[in-house]
Amino acid sequence: MVLGAQRFRRFVVISQSLSKLLGDQGLNPDAIGQKVIEALAEDSFTDDLTSRATITESQVSRASFVTRKSGVIAGSLVVAVVLEQCGINEYELLIKDGQKVSARTEIIRIKGETRSILKAERTALNFLSHLSGIATLTNLWVKEVSSSKASIRDTRKTTPGLRELEKYAVRMGGGLNHRMGLGGQALIKDNHIAAAGSVSEAINRVKKAAPGALIEVEVDTLEQLKEALESNVEIVLLDNMSIEQTRAAVELAKGSKTKLESSGSLKLENAAAYAATGVDYLAVGALTHSAPVLDIGLDF
Repeated sequence: MVLGAQRFRRFVVISQSLSKLLGDQGLNPDAIGQKVIEALAEDSFTDDLTSRATITESQVSRASFVTRKSGVIAGSLVVAVVLEQCGINEYELLIKDGQKVSARTEIIRIKGETRSILKAERTALNFLSHLSGIATLTNLWVKEVSSSKASIRDTRKTTPGLRELEKYAVRMGGGLNHRMGLGGQALIKDNHIAAAGSVSEAINRVKKAAPGALIEVEVDTLEQLKEALESNVEIVLLDNMSIEQTRAAVELAKGSKTKLESSGSLKLENAAAYAATGVDYLAVGALTHSAPVLDIGLDF
C-alpha cells in the first residue's frame, strides 16, 4: 500500500500473541490498532527525506526505549502495536504496564530496519509518554489517599479518541474507572435536575426509564443529599463541597447503603483531607486532562 510517497500499512497488522496480551488487559486489539494507524498516518503523508538521505534501505539497528525520569509505565503494549505496524517484529518488553521504574530504566528493546525504527519512534513515544504520564499522576493521587478507604476514580474528561487508552492508564496507576460512556450507568447532573424539576423527580424518571440501572446523582447542598438518600440511589456525587460540608455529608449518609464521591475543589494537596472525611471515591478529572507526559526517549 502507498500513502503519499511512503509505503504504509493501511490495515491493522497485530500478531496473535500481542492481540492476546491486549485482550488480557481489557483492551480491544482492533480498536487500538486503528488508533495506531491513524497516528502513524499523521507522519506518513510525505516521504521521510532525512532518513532516506542518511540511511541505507538495508541498514539494521538496535535501540531501546529508556525513561529519563521515574514514574509508572503504561502503553508498552501500544508501542508494540506501533512496532509491528511498522514491520518491526524483533522486540522485547522488559517492563510490564503498571510497574514503577526509576530514571534510566530500559523499557523496550528492539531490532529492525533503521528507517522503520525512526518511522515508529515519534508515534510510539507519543503514546508511551502520554499514557505513562497519566499512570504516574494517578499513582501520586492513590498514594495520597492510601491511609483512607477512599479510591481514586477518573471521569469522562478524556482526549477525544483516546478514552479507552487513557482509562487503561488510570488503572495501571492504581485508580478506578468511572463509566466509559453515557450508556455505562445513569449519572444525574445539575442540568438533568433542573430539567426534571428536582432531585427526586430526576431519580424517579431514571428508575422508570431504566429499571435496575446503577444511579449516581450530583448534589450541591446537604438538602439535596437528603433528598437523594431518601430515594436510595447507589452513589451521590458531592459537587464542590468544602471539607466541612463533606464531613457533614458523610455523617448524613451513615447507616445507608449509598456511597459518596467527592468532585470539584480537589487538588493533590488536599486529597488526603477529603479522603479522611470518609467518602468512598474522589473523582479526579485532572488524571486524564492535565497529566504531564513522562519523559521517555529512544536510544540507539
